[in-house]
Amino acid sequence: MRHLLLAALLPATLLFGAPCAAMAGEPVVEKIEADRAADGSWRFAVTVRHADEGWDHYADAWEVVAPDGTVLGTRELLHPHENEQPFTRARSGIVIPDGVDHVMVRARDKAHGWGAGVPFSLP
Repeated sequence: MRHLLLAALLPATLLFGAPCAAMAGEPVVEKIEADRAADGSWRFAVTVRHADEGWDHYADAWEVVAPDGTVLGTRELLHPHENEQPFTRARSGIVIPDGVDHVMVRARDKAHGWGAGVPFSLP
């Protein structure tokens, strides 16, 4: 089953300050898609926007975090995406423990660290 969340500007502004983060150069998660595989693991496709400025300042990862702060999966990003904004990258095989019905997805850049997270309810 496919579930789609578009990170709407107004709720993100009110809850997480996403536009302020974007102005400061931090990465912003714009969209999340998640599909559950037959084995029970999850595939996440995450769209990130960031003003990449070369190898010293680019969005270099995103991660899925459980409500208790446990990192459930990380997708390392190995190069700048200066000419591809926003960009989407996926990771499969993310195991989400039984009873967890929502997670936080956040992105990181080399200069600022982790940006504001976006809540995501699992279907």
